[in-house]
Amino acid sequence: MKGMDMGVLEGKVALVTGAGQGVGRGIACALAAEGARIAVVGRTLQKVSDVAQEIRDRGGDAHAFLCDVIDPAQVESVVADVVRHFGSVSILVNNAQTTVHGRLLDLPEEDYLRGMESGPLATWRLMRACHPHLAGGGAIVNLGSAAGVRWDPSGYGGYAAAKEAIRVLTRTAACEWAADGIRVNAILPLADSPALEEWARLSPVEAGEYLATVPLGRYGDTEADIGPAVVFLCGEASRYITGHSLPVDGGQALMR
Repeated sequence: MKGMDMGVLEGKVALVTGAGQGVGRGIACALAAEGARIAVVGRTLQKVSDVAQEIRDRGGDAHAFLCDVIDPAQVESVVADVVRHFGSVSILVNNAQTTVHGRLLDLPEEDYLRGMESGPLATWRLMRACHPHLAGGGAIVNLGSAAGVRWDPSGYGGYAAAKEAIRVLTRTAACEWAADGIRVNAILPLADSPALEEWARLSPVEAGEYLATVPLGRYGDTEADIGPAVVFLCGEASRYITGHSLPVDGGQALMR
């Protein structure tokens, strides 16, 4: 950004989905702080417009794009619009995801399908749509979840299934597209997002018990803690890392 030394992502164009709030907003701001131009993508125009303006107010370059990632036509259209506006796409961050809740016997099929459509299916579509533009040095960061690597008794099995499917897609794309010069990694964040704040408000005892399982004793800041991990995975410093799932969660998840 203006008034700062050249960032590690100077000259890059990053498409970030679900960037109108929470983790997506934090990642978008962190990427912008390192010089990337940001396509702020989401389904609520006011939210993505506000984030794009925030980045511009800080001296960065950002533009808002409206897209519901469940709609395949909108996915194709938004990638074309981003390329038309910025000239390229060199970073893709698949953050958008509808959270579904309920034990497996109680979870409506339409809710389960919505989680899959907004998560792994949208991730697959966006990766494919961006592939021609990312070839030759691009990076993809997909968002998984620790819910997929540990049993959660609170009814997030459908959500965990979607997030684990994203990790499988990440690993597969990393292997298949390495020859194309595209690196693909995933992060498993634990962040102080609006959804988490709402859960803590509605279930303070359960939320307190959950926080106690985090060794560092706090939730991550979306921009200061989660964002830099994505910056690292998109930059030259991680050029030999692909197919990796990186927990960014204060030490909560145990990866095997």
